[in-house]
Amino acid sequence: MWKQLDVEGWNARRRGSLSKVMGPVKEIVEAVRERGDVALHELTERFDKVELDDIRVTEAEIEEAYSKVPPELVDALRTAEKNIRAFHALQRPADMWLRDLAPGLSVGVKTSPLRRIGAYVPGGRAAYPSTVLMCAVPAKVAGVREIVMCTPPPVNPLTLVAADIAGVDEVYKAGGAQAIAAMALGTDSIAPVQKIVGPGNVYVTAAKMLLRDEVDIDFPAGPSEIAVLADESAEPSYIAADILAQAEHDPNAACILVTTDQVLANKVGRELEKQLARSDRQDVLKRSMDNIGYTLATDLRSAAAVVDMIAPEHLSIQVSDPLAVLNGIHNAGSIFVGRYAAVACGDYASGTNHVLPTAGYASTYSGLDVMHFMKRSSVQVIKREGLEAIGDTVEALAKAEGLTAHARSVSIRRQH
Repeated sequence: MWKQLDVEGWNARRRGSLSKVMGPVKEIVEAVRERGDVALHELTERFDKVELDDIRVTEAEIEEAYSKVPPELVDALRTAEKNIRAFHALQRPADMWLRDLAPGLSVGVKTSPLRRIGAYVPGGRAAYPSTVLMCAVPAKVAGVREIVMCTPPPVNPLTLVAADIAGVDEVYKAGGAQAIAAMALGTDSIAPVQKIVGPGNVYVTAAKMLLRDEVDIDFPAGPSEIAVLADESAEPSYIAADILAQAEHDPNAACILVTTDQVLANKVGRELEKQLARSDRQDVLKRSMDNIGYTLATDLRSAAAVVDMIAPEHLSIQVSDPLAVLNGIHNAGSIFVGRYAAVACGDYASGTNHVLPTAGYASTYSGLDVMHFMKRSSVQVIKREGLEAIGDTVEALAKAEGLTAHARSVSIRRQH
């Protein structure tokens, strides 16, 4: 089970799964494109084994969901929502700013929210009310007017309560690649959205990638991942617990320990066996063991370089001086510093977002935040004295490029 990994081969496996499903996903997308709601009903019956009367969740169903969720869980969701909202409020930029570059020349940026976004929330193996909050709360903070959510049926009451607390406007009983296609392309029941966010399995991720010409997406967010960077000072039981916490999400979850200490690696392997034996989600965990292991580095600088090559979704740093190591990390979706920073805290209630790029995409993408739901327009306010200050430059460069009309659009103003 616990083994030393070839990092390059492990990376290739976690990145190669998308190509294997592109064919079937393309067929699903085309079915929704051509037949809309009819295809959604058929695909839901085929994949989720559920016959739907109505795709949209009603207000009555949401009210009923509250009666099925214990009050302490409702309170927990509200606490999590509060922390997530507070963290993301810190990210929200000013609606507009202007700065003077020269007399009569001011430049700045106007920031505007998207109007309608779609959030995908996984279902099936588990309920993910936390993902509802992670997708919808930053959109609300950004000022998005319409938040649409798709999730596979049957929809867990906890998910519906989370949607209500987070301010989701429309909830639909649709999962998988077909839900992504419906939000991107539109059907009679689901009006198209401008952007789709949220994690999912490899089929969901493939659909998002296929539909990028039709709708904006956040980033590829597939099966969960964790890299733990640890030295001899780390507690093996904590590392094993963090690995199993991510592995229980999905059989394709990828987990790796990057360490400078073989003795620690051996101890973590023994801890994994002990904790796995008493874990609840044995079916998922045992299948995900194929994607779990460790690699050795000669020192912490080399270990950080390995982490950067992996570009993991989650990174846990458990070394004697974690802040020193943190400065050497450049590629990671969300970073957890110190032995007490359980990755599960970021999944639920620390306030940071758990919708993160996977499969190495953390090397080029950032995790979900307020700016994913906003767009920026540059602004320039130019008065006569400002035009005079830059007019010669504009005219000279325009003429050099052979764009005489550009030059004339400036000179005609300077003549009056």
